[in-house]
Amino acid sequence: MDEIILRIIASVVATCLLCASTLKLLGAMQQSGYKNAKFWGWITRKDNLQFNRLLVLSLCLALVSAVTSLCFSFLGKTEALLISALPFFGLMFLFLFADEKFALKVSVKRTGRVIRLFVAYFVVVLCAAFTLITALMFLDKWISSDVYGFLAYVPVAILPALLPFLLIAANVIMTIFENLRNKNYVKRAGQVLNERDIIRIGIVGSYGKTSVKNILYTILSEKYTVVATPASFNTPMGIARTVCDAEFEGKQILIAEMGARKAGDIEELCALVKPDYAIFTSICEQHVQGFGSLDNVWAEKSKILKCGAKKVVCGAGLRERLEAEFADRINDTVLIENGSEDVEFGAAATAFTLNIYGGKVRVNTPLLGNAAVENIRLAVRLCIELGMTAEEIVRGIEKIKPIPHRLYLIENKGIYILDDSYNCNPKSAEEALNALLRFGGRKCIVTPGIVECGVLEEKINGELGEKIARAKLEKVILVGDTLINVVKKGYERAGGDMDDLEIVKTLDDAQEILSVWLQRGDAVLFLNDLPDVY
Repeated sequence: MDEIILRIIASVVATCLLCASTLKLLGAMQQSGYKNAKFWGWITRKDNLQFNRLLVLSLCLALVSAVTSLCFSFLGKTEALLISALPFFGLMFLFLFADEKFALKVSVKRTGRVIRLFVAYFVVVLCAAFTLITALMFLDKWISSDVYGFLAYVPVAILPALLPFLLIAANVIMTIFENLRNKNYVKRAGQVLNERDIIRIGIVGSYGKTSVKNILYTILSEKYTVVATPASFNTPMGIARTVCDAEFEGKQILIAEMGARKAGDIEELCALVKPDYAIFTSICEQHVQGFGSLDNVWAEKSKILKCGAKKVVCGAGLRERLEAEFADRINDTVLIENGSEDVEFGAAATAFTLNIYGGKVRVNTPLLGNAAVENIRLAVRLCIELGMTAEEIVRGIEKIKPIPHRLYLIENKGIYILDDSYNCNPKSAEEALNALLRFGGRKCIVTPGIVECGVLEEKINGELGEKIARAKLEKVILVGDTLINVVKKGYERAGGDMDDLEIVKTLDDAQEILSVWLQRGDAVLFLNDLPDVY
């Protein structure tokens, strides 16, 4: 009985240290959308040293345990093994402290799912530790060798190297549970929606969904009580959380952002929301990695046009495809935005003319770039369909505020920072560069490149490098090593000044350079900030 208790205590202590020292694995799994394949791609990436650190830890634990046990062998086997446990756990504590210096750029969000996964991970690691310690104890008694007796528990050191595999195993187990839980939760949300008399609006597109949602929410709030999916929640679970929240009660309009990563996603979301109205912002190469081609992206996103909505407002950039496939419905259920009039782009604001009910209205907004104008026009067109007056619409536009991380302007001691770090795509990158060029002082861009473009990724990032070169910025900082070599080649190919370009490993390194380089009147654009799993 005493041996079993000792095994349990040793297993629990080891598991606590192992799990505490690898919380960043949970963060990476969370960033990977709890997809084991994507997580495995991150852990095996050549520039990712996390797995290497775990391997080195295993080697050091094995070495220190073996040396300590043999050095104190004169005291007897039990005493030597107990003494060897001290440096073993001491080294674990040291690793735990040292590994804090290698923090993820995006820290773990303490959601219900990640907490449940951590519990499962802890249990799996505990079972593995207990099984290994028990097996080694059995072998110690079976193998009648004095030398082996002193080295019996050295194999426990392999546990750190097994942690990524144990997390994957825990995630496989929990995914089954989570899928069943999510299915029931979404089903309940659908029932709540079916019981409510509420106007439902769906927003679809490769980009601009969150911006249009926030703009639409602000304008509609001048006439209606509105609820919208928060942040960038655009999955069935994100919508279900909104519907099942207390804030949903008593609202007249629901605005649901609808994302798609694979074929069938839009159909699933439409079946849940059953939108009365919709906005189709755009398509671009951003999600080619998941869909395989731009045509497949269009095929999926355009399903919003077949969902039974009374009206679907579409971006002007979709005109050619819409006229080819939905010509019989244009001006009936499919409404295409036609662009803007007298647009004036400033460094800190944008002004343009709106045509509302035949009258022309001049409006100003702190939102920057042509995309902001297009997004406002899309929202206004739907607001007109929902019976808002020109006065209500203009009042709503005046209340629109910039959205953090989406071409968000920050002024700090005379230095202008354009934060466009969220989910970059080829078109938004061009918009952001144009916005940067409107400033008068020296200009700098900090970027790791553009991801999720699949087979087009190399072409798109090469073109990004060429655009940066043609912009003739005073400083270019490329961060990381995922795509920056492609961006660099494009920059060099287009005649960019290589003396103005610097390559750094992390965003912190880039900020150190900027702290020295920036001066009053300068402007810096942070274009995209890739999560750790890229």
